[in-house]
Amino acid sequence: MKSQTFRIGGVHPEENKITHEVATVVAELPKQAIYPLSQHIGAPAKAVVAKGDKVKVGQIIAEAGGFVSANIHSGVSGTVLKIDNVVGIGGYRQPAIVINVEGDDWDEKIDRSDKLETLDQHPELTPEEIVNRVKAAGVVGMGGACFPTHVKLCPPPGAKAECVIINAVECEPYITADYRLMMEKADEIIVGTQLLMKAVKVDKGYIGIEDNKPAAIELLAQKCASISNIEVVPLAKKYPQGGEKQLIDAVIRRQVPAPPAIPINVGAVVQNVGTAFAVYEAVMKNKPLFERYTTVTGKKMENPGNFLVRMGTPFQQMIDKCGGLPDGNNKVLAGGPMMGKAVTTLEVAVGKGQNSITVISGEEAVRKEADPCIRCAKCVGACPMGLEPYLLSTASAMKLYDKCEEEDIVSCIACGSCQFTCPSHRPLLDNILQGKGAVMGIIRARAAKK
Repeated sequence: MKSQTFRIGGVHPEENKITHEVATVVAELPKQAIYPLSQHIGAPAKAVVAKGDKVKVGQIIAEAGGFVSANIHSGVSGTVLKIDNVVGIGGYRQPAIVINVEGDDWDEKIDRSDKLETLDQHPELTPEEIVNRVKAAGVVGMGGACFPTHVKLCPPPGAKAECVIINAVECEPYITADYRLMMEKADEIIVGTQLLMKAVKVDKGYIGIEDNKPAAIELLAQKCASISNIEVVPLAKKYPQGGEKQLIDAVIRRQVPAPPAIPINVGAVVQNVGTAFAVYEAVMKNKPLFERYTTVTGKKMENPGNFLVRMGTPFQQMIDKCGGLPDGNNKVLAGGPMMGKAVTTLEVAVGKGQNSITVISGEEAVRKEADPCIRCAKCVGACPMGLEPYLLSTASAMKLYDKCEEEDIVSCIACGSCQFTCPSHRPLLDNILQGKGAVMGIIRARAAKK
């Protein structure tokens, strides 16, 4: 079967999947765990614990601050040291709960057995009950976007889901956490997919996997052979295949219109493969989202690997576990090299969206000096949204926000394909994101006046 792919743009970064065949290891508990109250898109969660409180693993420590928000649960047991502002992934100080770790005492309601629970064993699981359990467990998009999953499972009025697409692409260079999850938890992922399909009341599911993971394609296809309504779809190696709109185009050949249109407008609900696993654990095991599969990697890292990490664990501990930072220049990213954010301190903690800690070393860690644009149009050919990045970048830098809006800057998905392909090393995406933020602010202000 020929591998499918999206039709507009895309690039081919060097893969560097150096931890591909490194089995997942359970990471050690931190001595102190840090839980920012904003680990998701939407309103920050509101702390429901106070300094001096004792907490258990899996206990809720912050409640969702609105409909588009998510509960936060402790991944450790111990005593709340403080609720204070700490430096987050984005480099800004933000409210967080800090817990001193004391032992590993779990909430008794969590099913810690390895017994596989299947949907046919649980007729009591109505779509509404599945959504309620997912919401209570604080499940969000595990691919990095961190959009609260229960919101995606509740289509807006007038919208109807026709299929669920599981994003098992993992097209970012270096990252292998989703691949290891598929190889080690395939049965649970399939049940999680069935739960998501039941929650949005559809009869068709797809699992999209890039064809640089043949073992995962074979394993999932074998597991789904007797399940008529779930199809494993091999996808060609092309970045950003894992973008929601690109994945929908690749799998079901439908293109999502420009914002405010979203995937549900073409009948698709897209969920990351890690989210499918988290949904299984939330619904079938009563286990909130407090740990995740994470890759810690880099070309010069001594012992890169894949880990099951309790959220709240500092980056420093995970990097030390892999042999520490290499000598010389280093840039530490929360995520992969295409869309990850460089952190300003290693005291930031693994959160719901951290599928990777990537260490870029040597000359690669130093940004090259920008040269003038040579009008080659490579950025135009690479853009998977069909935009003109050179134009948007210049208009953003000149603060021509009317032009930015006219040229559809809000459709940018921040994949970095334009900046990656630019032979002049121009900071295209940096400028575009600055302009996009300004334009979205203008649009919100305009809407507020109506």
